Amino acid sequence: MRFGAVLAGLALAALPAGGDAGAQTPVDVELVLAVDVSQSMDYGEHELQRQGYVEALSHPQVLSAIRGGIYGRVAITYVEWGATQTVMTPWALIEDAAGARRFAQALASEPIRTIHGTSISGALGFAASLFEGNGYEGFRQVIDVSGDGPNSSGAPVVPTRDAVLEQGFIVNGLPIMLREPSYTFYSIPDLDIYYADCVIGGPGSFVLPVDDASQLADAIRQKLVLEIAGAPPRLTPVVETGREPRIDCLIGEKLRRGWQGP
Repeated sequence: MRFGAVLAGLALAALPAGGDAGAQTPVDVELVLAVDVSQSMDYGEHELQRQGYVEALSHPQVLSAIRGGIYGRVAITYVEWGATQTVMTPWALIEDAAGARRFAQALASEPIRTIHGTSISGALGFAASLFEGNGYEGFRQVIDVSGDGPNSSGAPVVPTRDAVLEQGFIVNGLPIMLREPSYTFYSIPDLDIYYADCVIGGPGSFVLPVDDASQLADAIRQKLVLEIAGAPPRLTPVVETGREPRIDCLIGEKLRRGWQGP
């Protein structure tokens, strides 16, 4: 018997007997896709980003990663954020092409919009709150944050990130670096390092930077495959716990104060 089948049998045996209505559906991973829709990206970039997720969710590589898990199913929800957060597509079970297609179609049907401000801390706190009572029980609980700038509103990002990690969640990052750093008052040249040192964390966490629009769809697909399969990434690793960050994790707040003036 395969080792994965043994683990699945043990996990199923631990579930309440008798088809308890309150029992949670076991999945390989519970995944929150937290996507930045702040005004620092134009409509075309938002459209490209949304389409990248729509296409990736039903891509054969992603479906193969789902089928390759112990249970062969995952739970996913899609959140858009700026200074505030909105669930665009609620939690759904994806275990086959039909389920992936339904989720992708539901996401594609939502209008593309923008939200003022950039609060990564708000996105992390909101995403962490979505796991409780979602009806699923995953081996891993992952928050996937994509964005094109540092945290510049809401609470500081590091204390929020650390509180999220203490709850056992994993945070991965997709820093989108399509513009010159001077495009907005809040843009920075080392956004990938900022995400690595100030945003992500947890076992196997990673950063996958994108610096060309043509790479975005492929990067989104690669990221989903890694998150679903739980494969050790050969990407930018998380900073070691307790190590001094290579970048000022309050840089976004300082840039905002400098722009607003004393």
